[in-house]
Amino acid sequence: MGHGPRRPPGADAAAHRHEEAISLRYFYDSEFIEDGTTIDLISIGVVCEDGREYYAVSTEFDAERAGPWVRRHVLPKLPPAGSSLWRTRTQIRDDLFKFFLPRPGVQPELWAWVSAYDHVALCQLWGDMTALPKGMPRYTNELRQHWAAHGSPELPPIPGDAHDALADARHNLAKFEAIETYRRAPRL
Repeated sequence: MGHGPRRPPGADAAAHRHEEAISLRYFYDSEFIEDGTTIDLISIGVVCEDGREYYAVSTEFDAERAGPWVRRHVLPKLPPAGSSLWRTRTQIRDDLFKFFLPRPGVQPELWAWVSAYDHVALCQLWGDMTALPKGMPRYTNELRQHWAAHGSPELPPIPGDAHDALADARHNLAKFEAIETYRRAPRL
């Protein structure tokens, strides 16, 4: 009687299930220059539990401000300056927003090892924390605490390419998987 097309039984429930939020874990690491006042992003690597990966190097950091440790362990591992992996902070921010929220209903769950500075470096891509867009987490789950809380099980060895942000992000995922395997194992 003029009320629009009829929907099959259960269609409303199916549509609602399709729109339900799903949580995706993202394991990340950043390399940065810090002087006690400023955290200047060098690079960021992110690995999603669904297999996607993201890596970028900021075109805006000042390598002259890097301390000896960063000069020795981080800068030599960066891709050549002409690589498409070098992006402005705005490009990295926009890329990461699409990466973390690839479709409606995704709720990103961030994880990092000793994550305080990493979280600040990530959030500063948007400005201050109040500028984070809707859907972006206001915190990062602390993988180091998760490890200690679950018995400090043996972790995968540190990779040879450690201090490359993407390698470290992959290692964070491997650490999480080792912790979860240990946590779920039956105990005698």
